[in-house]
Amino acid sequence: MINDTLQLRQTAIINTLRNCPLLAGLPAEEINQIASFSFLKMLSKGQYLFRETDLPIGFYIVQSGAINLHRVNGSGKEQIIHIFRSGESFAEGTLVTEGGFPGDARALEPAQVILVRKSEFLALIKRQPELALRVMSAMNLHFSMAIAQLENLMLNDVETRVADWLMQRCPDPASVQPAKIELRMTKRTLAAELGTVSETLSRTLAKFRDRQLVYVNGKSVTLLNPSRMAAELRGGQLARV
Repeated sequence: MINDTLQLRQTAIINTLRNCPLLAGLPAEEINQIASFSFLKMLSKGQYLFRETDLPIGFYIVQSGAINLHRVNGSGKEQIIHIFRSGESFAEGTLVTEGGFPGDARALEPAQVILVRKSEFLALIKRQPELALRVMSAMNLHFSMAIAQLENLMLNDVETRVADWLMQRCPDPASVQPAKIELRMTKRTLAAELGTVSETLSRTLAKFRDRQLVYVNGKSVTLLNPSRMAAELRGGQLARV
């Protein structure tokens, strides 16, 4: 029974590695090799995976759940860098530095995360140099996301940031038919990701509701007319009304 459980866990690790964009397309032999030095870590809601000053021993891939990567400023305010979900990798930058992590990482919900050990992965890169290009691509993607997040916070008002976040998750922004978007996080977490507080987020959604742009029901937000929301977002009208 124990051997069966371990085999199922190892199979799940292999499947997660295979479906991760960083490793997708690698031969089965290399995926199995990476799985041999990868380990599953189970986190309860609110549990920290690592702190910014911890000594990194590898990078991570989310198997299930959600991981909030954030930094805390001098006044104690938390700013979310990114929320990583199933299949996404993060902290690859630790492969090329002896420093710490880019921030603190905490589970937003019960999560399972795969640790890919640094020393063994670097040894594999020496034998398979094309892996280095994959790591560089992932690092560039995360850097681009961080820059986009910073620009969004600095250049856009709260209404624009909320509308943009909703439109990015709308399956058809050009549609005039209602589109429901499920919030896979608390409003407090979403507010932090958008650089505001939950009270301001609630007021913004109420403003959109009064203008018949959205309908809010618990943890779902329905865009009543995505095309209209997109047009107002492009025209910069949201904050002026």
